[in-house]
Amino acid sequence: MRKLTSGKKDSGPRWSPDGKYVAFQRSLEKDGKPEPPQIFILPMAGGEAWPLTHMPQGAAQAAWSPDGKTIAFQSGANAVDLAQEACDKEKDKTKCAKPEHEPDIHVETRAVFRINGEGYLDFSRPGHIWTIAFPSDPQNIAKPMQLTSGNFDEDDLVWAPDGSKIYFTSDRNLEPYYDLPSNVVYSVPASGGEPSEVARIAGPAFEIAVSKDGSKLAFVGQDAEPVQSYKKADLWVMDLKAGAKPRKLTATYDWDIDGGILGDQEPPRGGAGTRPVWSVDGKSVMLVVAKQGRANVEKFDAESGEPSPVTSGDQAVVGYSSNGSQFVAEISTPTMIDDLFLIGADGTQKRLTNVNEKLFGDLNLAMPEDITYTSFDGKKIEGWVQKPPDFDPHKKYPLILNIHGGPHTAYGYVFFHEMQWMAAKGYVVLYPNPRGSTSYGEAFGNIIQYHYPGDDFKDLMAGVDELVKRGYVDEKRMGVTGGSGGGLLTNWVVGHSDRFAAAVSQRDISDWAAWWYTADFTLFRENWFHKPPFQDPDDYRQRSPITYINHVKTPLMLILGDADLRSPATSGGDEMYRALKWRKIPTVEVRFPGESHELSRSGMPWHRVERLHHIVNWFDIYLKGEKSNEYDLAPPVEPEWEKSTK
Repeated sequence: MRKLTSGKKDSGPRWSPDGKYVAFQRSLEKDGKPEPPQIFILPMAGGEAWPLTHMPQGAAQAAWSPDGKTIAFQSGANAVDLAQEACDKEKDKTKCAKPEHEPDIHVETRAVFRINGEGYLDFSRPGHIWTIAFPSDPQNIAKPMQLTSGNFDEDDLVWAPDGSKIYFTSDRNLEPYYDLPSNVVYSVPASGGEPSEVARIAGPAFEIAVSKDGSKLAFVGQDAEPVQSYKKADLWVMDLKAGAKPRKLTATYDWDIDGGILGDQEPPRGGAGTRPVWSVDGKSVMLVVAKQGRANVEKFDAESGEPSPVTSGDQAVVGYSSNGSQFVAEISTPTMIDDLFLIGADGTQKRLTNVNEKLFGDLNLAMPEDITYTSFDGKKIEGWVQKPPDFDPHKKYPLILNIHGGPHTAYGYVFFHEMQWMAAKGYVVLYPNPRGSTSYGEAFGNIIQYHYPGDDFKDLMAGVDELVKRGYVDEKRMGVTGGSGGGLLTNWVVGHSDRFAAAVSQRDISDWAAWWYTADFTLFRENWFHKPPFQDPDDYRQRSPITYINHVKTPLMLILGDADLRSPATSGGDEMYRALKWRKIPTVEVRFPGESHELSRSGMPWHRVERLHHIVNWFDIYLKGEKSNEYDLAPPVEPEWEKSTK
């Protein structure tokens, strides 16, 4: 194994069909600021990577044509950008000088105008499909050709096997939040021309794949109705011929198609999924399925939809690549971060890499215990217990209940540094999948619709009761934490229970009504609430943790990202903090400049280290009685369990 590139921000590698080149995205810096990414080419025979594109707004989603002679890509460059680029090349700068002052204000007319992690959206620059000829000489690069235009983005670029057209998905709706979600599959001739519709379902379609002979299409899609908080995805297939209609292949299959397991070493939840892969003979389609805290690849018969496992075990397949016959999977477990395995026809897994062998050889990592317990209404809840190294069941340990966000995601068999870190610091860590979690079927996931928070809180408390009953948890030294939806539930827990000695709420929501107005996406559809807050304020008030702030006695730390547009601090941590300061309950905010909602997964490395330090430090103070000068707390720290020993 060897390192191929040395750029600070290199991503999205794509092999050429003959294996001689790798196309990838690279973002360079100018005056200390990142430039838009461009597509670079790396010769595998040796030599430095060279830029293929020089688009004013950058280029992404590189896709090689089957013959390797052309690369398709997406770019948001518009006519103004291209005209300015041409002017910049003029020798006589007086002909097209830039204006002395370029306005930096934003005039917004749409309900969704900014996105967490990206900032303000520029609707004048939709991402369109371009192609560029692959040059025989890097010094003689052809001019790229624009294939699509208009007001809408095009995504999921896939070439037809004969190179005649490019398939893509697009939502042709300027304000989609007023309607049921819809995303349609189109194609456009590779030589240019008007796009034509290929496949439409009553809902969004994404992650498209064309069979090797070009006769069939597969994609992942969801039914838009009924409107639900959680909706499982399905695998769809169709013949690519006139009059053919998409067919839902997994209608009776209740596991999470294209699903995954939540960890802190993977891209954000909003990142791209894994595209389906056709077998060479076109008789089956493979993709990742999340099932009971595990994520493995399954193969579905293209006619009957009958599933069969390709990989199996207590693990999470976080990525894969296949030519239809050979299959390589990127696999994670609670004690292994993302190594590559060659998957045999019989499901055997041959390890190809061991990237962290030296590092992990010096660490004492342990597999968590998988437990199942019964909640208040008889429902079975699965959870994991990460125990300290050299765990002794006869001793009493402090406990941290760690609640996942989403709420529609799942913990499970994937590497989670946070859990290992907390256990290494001497804590028993419980991380369960309460109702509302994915990977247990659609009904289990959607049961919290219009009741969140609610019975999921009872599931969490039942899990704590289970560990207390086992005898190795000190009931007076328990803490609770969680991020995003887990932050919401942490706020809810401390407003409805005094059993925890300390809490850390991260990137949270405290006031549903305030969040309805300020989040980066809308709740115009009835996914979580029947009506907006100005029509049904009581529902929002009853489900908002801030409503119960007078009941809170637990010392609370709040972890917040200053650039978080998904759960803005103004509708979450800031409210909790100000109210608890007024009530003189020990509380502290730890704010991370420049960090979005993805702080715990893709924040700056030093910020991720500091985040974990502050979380554990807060628990050390209140659950272990350790002293710290980092927080000027009023009133001074004196843990409840310590008071009881005097």
